[in-house]
Amino acid sequence: MFAALTPEEWEAIHLSLRVASVAMLASTPLAILVAWLLARGRFPGRALLDGVVHLPLVMPPVVTGYLLLLTFGRRGPVGHFLESTFGIVLAFRWTGAALAAAIMGFPLLVRAIRLSIEAIDPGLESAASTLGANRIVVFLSISLPLMLPGILAGAVLSFARALGEFGATITFVGNIPGITQTIPTAIYTYTQIPGGELAALRLTAIAIVIAFAALVLSELITRRFGRRMLGS
Repeated sequence: MFAALTPEEWEAIHLSLRVASVAMLASTPLAILVAWLLARGRFPGRALLDGVVHLPLVMPPVVTGYLLLLTFGRRGPVGHFLESTFGIVLAFRWTGAALAAAIMGFPLLVRAIRLSIEAIDPGLESAASTLGANRIVVFLSISLPLMLPGILAGAVLSFARALGEFGATITFVGNIPGITQTIPTAIYTYTQIPGGELAALRLTAIAIVIAFAALVLSELITRRFGRRMLGS
């Protein structure tokens, strides 16, 4: 199957892996912060924040992509500021595809980390505090290691979701071969041209294998770290 791939198909696979990796790595620190606020925070607007975080799960991806285009496009307020100030352009660039993928995978990442935080016994953190540890030390030595299964599992799921992102990506950055064409948009392109069925089938098979492997890896991470925590 891999031997039959064309250079264009390899380019779509490489770009998809690049976009998904950047999206996952860039969104993880913010996801940890948001998950902590939702799990432990008590503040006005907490329910609103929870709704905003999970909105991409229920909103049509095309709507998300259009909102990104309005906001981060060259004529959008944020996009115009980034281009005029730093020379950064996101619309119709692979970096924009990473932004769209990060937003679509963000709810899965936050949810996994939040569940991991809620499973932590607050007594462990309180005990460390009574022994003189400040909040940063408690977080780094107690909370973060116990959160690790959720972080890793969520990161894998976010990566898989980013690989499969289509609607927001094609709306925000288009479907430009070698620049913004990922596996899903390449599949769409091949289904629209005569004789493209085999190429679409090859990329579909690869997408299924990657997605299934990500799900299995996420489950293995959760179980293995869960057993270690219980054993300790």
